[in-house]
Amino acid sequence: MALHLLKLCVGAESVEDQRDWTQRRLAMMQAAGQEPEQFHTTRMVPKQIAELLDGGSLYWVIKGNIQARQRFIDIRPFKDEDGISRCHLVLEPVLHETSWAPRRPFQGWRYLDPKDAPPDLASGSETDDLPPELKRELAGLGLL
Repeated sequence: MALHLLKLCVGAESVEDQRDWTQRRLAMMQAAGQEPEQFHTTRMVPKQIAELLDGGSLYWVIKGNIQARQRFIDIRPFKDEDGISRCHLVLEPVLHETSWAPRRPFQGWRYLDPKDAPPDLASGSETDDLPPELKRELAGLGLL
């Protein structure tokens, strides 16, 4: 059964901002002769790797709301140059926008049960053109 992770997206102002950052990073990797691959490095290694790789996604909290997700491709534990255990969460480079769901700040990542994960937004929905401030307000009221 699939399991998801929830993570704060620090520095991004919107899904578009996160999407642009991802594309710039992939282009930089390709220009440097590296295999373009999107990954997020964490200090802690998830214990339930098999469940996460069984259709799980990383759900991003942007500006206090879950707003998007990326499907896991792989999870690669490693030791950094100082011998500290770390983990690369290898992600599909496509951000799938979700219904907004408010979340309080937290550190690290959290497991997210599939029944608690917000659904993906349909492409071309009537909320696509709303400004982020209005989406945030509607999500806070439980209307988005």
